[in-house]
Amino acid sequence: MNAINVIAPYKYLDMWVFDDERVGLLQEPFVCGADTMIDQVVAMIPDPESGFIMLFSATAFPGHQIKLSWRREDSNGNWYFSEELDMEGWLCPALLKYFEQPPKEIYVQVKAKNSPLIKPV
Repeated sequence: MNAINVIAPYKYLDMWVFDDERVGLLQEPFVCGADTMIDQVVAMIPDPESGFIMLFSATAFPGHQIKLSWRREDSNGNWYFSEELDMEGWLCPALLKYFEQPPKEIYVQVKAKNSPLIKPV
């Protein structure tokens, strides 16, 4: 499993979804608050509905913007809380395509598709 994962969420039928052929996901939706969290974090990205880059990891990495803290398991998924957003969201069982078990923390960075993933030093 990768230390840092990358997906490119986009809007489909007015819902945030993502595809990841590597793990067999197509139009996997973000629901139950995770979609509202995305609305907040992409507010400054031009045209995020057409797609943006999301990096996420169970360990902190330079440039992460949000830390999600595990709260509880529910309906085969897991609830996470973001202090930065003061919001809670549910991540479905697809989370286990990226992690062997639900991590206690998930660190997230979002960028416009045309942004460099690593800032030059």
